[in-house]
Amino acid sequence: MKLRVGYDIVYECPQPTPMMLMLNTHYSRAADMLKPDVLKTDPPVPITSYRDGFGNLCSRIVAPQGRIEISTSALLEISDQPEPWPAYGIQHAVQDLPEECLVFLLGSRYCETDLLSNIAWHLFGQTPLGGARVQAICDFVHQHITFGYQHARPTKTAWEAYQERQGVCRDFAHLAVTLCRAMNIPARYCTGYISDVGLPPPYAVMDFAAWFEAYIGGTWQTFDPRNNAARVGRVLMARGRDAADVAISNIFGAMTLVKFDVICAPE
Repeated sequence: MKLRVGYDIVYECPQPTPMMLMLNTHYSRAADMLKPDVLKTDPPVPITSYRDGFGNLCSRIVAPQGRIEISTSALLEISDQPEPWPAYGIQHAVQDLPEECLVFLLGSRYCETDLLSNIAWHLFGQTPLGGARVQAICDFVHQHITFGYQHARPTKTAWEAYQERQGVCRDFAHLAVTLCRAMNIPARYCTGYISDVGLPPPYAVMDFAAWFEAYIGGTWQTFDPRNNAARVGRVLMARGRDAADVAISNIFGAMTLVKFDVICAPE
């Protein structure tokens, strides 16, 4: 199946404004690309790229005074079947984990393991180790938080999402990541596209989505506490400790968001 992904984002800047952007699909999807997602700006400005400490592709621009449009459109060849459900597997003892996993056991900007550790052990201390424990965490988060765009705010943390019991997909992911880390399971935050293929209408306005990966059975496995079901057309853009590491844009100056359209649909 051919899947079109992309976006059209417009900012209004009162003065020249440096921006760091994380708006490309992840290199792990390169083999699926029929048409790459080349970042474009209108008006054209110089773009430089680098990879951050997590391997994500980042772009740097200086937006001119006035309006700037940032867009791309990519075409991927993907399976038309739901993604494989996690194979689960053993939970590794902390001393046996690869070193690159250890940072994903620690608290971070939006994932306060210190505040949620006792709660996590109370809720999940008797669940089976490994993937079954991660799925128990996803089931809990899926039921505990009520989804709604009106509940979104950029400063909301996992602890606040747990207390308020409402949020958007990033809040589901942050809470699940934090509970996994509190149970000594490495977990990393993911962002990207998820299509509505196979779902009944009506469809919500398309947006970027958040989920997470847990390290169990010697591999990183995908879990999605917001949807809590296998989906068709999940396309990774970036991974990090939490949303602070994978923001689509970091803007160093005043700006107004004028337009924000996301595309993720069959061609």
